[in-house]
Amino acid sequence: MPLINDFFIDIDRRWGASSEGKIPLRIIGSSALMLQTNYERGTKDSDVLETTDLSVRAKERLIELAGQGTELHLRHNMYLELVFSGLPFLPQKAVYHRLNDLNAELHHLELEVLDIVDVVVSKLKRFHSNDRSDIEAMIEKGLVPHDRLVSRFREAVDYYEGVGLI
Repeated sequence: MPLINDFFIDIDRRWGASSEGKIPLRIIGSSALMLQTNYERGTKDSDVLETTDLSVRAKERLIELAGQGTELHLRHNMYLELVFSGLPFLPQKAVYHRLNDLNAELHHLELEVLDIVDVVVSKLKRFHSNDRSDIEAMIEKGLVPHDRLVSRFREAVDYYEGVGLI
């Protein structure tokens, strides 16, 4: 089992009683890649997209349990970071996939991961060395069809131009 799975299982085990039902988490960035492929690399954070489905209390509890400097951070060498939904470079309708196998093990969390091609698109804006490594690894694995990448990139540019971010 990938180490990142253990991280989310550990968060779920420590969650405690909740009246909210399962908490929906949208995972983006390299964590999304690692959760849906056999790709692994060292990363310090796992990015969770802030959505309207994520209550204020759930956000507070996530940071309390797995934010920077917590016991889980020290144990797993990884922490959760909440990312404002308008920040990532994505098409207006980003594609997410449920992690049915992992979700079956979770009692309090429900994980969705950003589609591999959309992760690659999001990494083109910053394009730091880790971003380039992630992109190259997904291309080498044959998980980034060129036509789809170009199409999704154009959709992201159109969206960002339309809302005045470019």
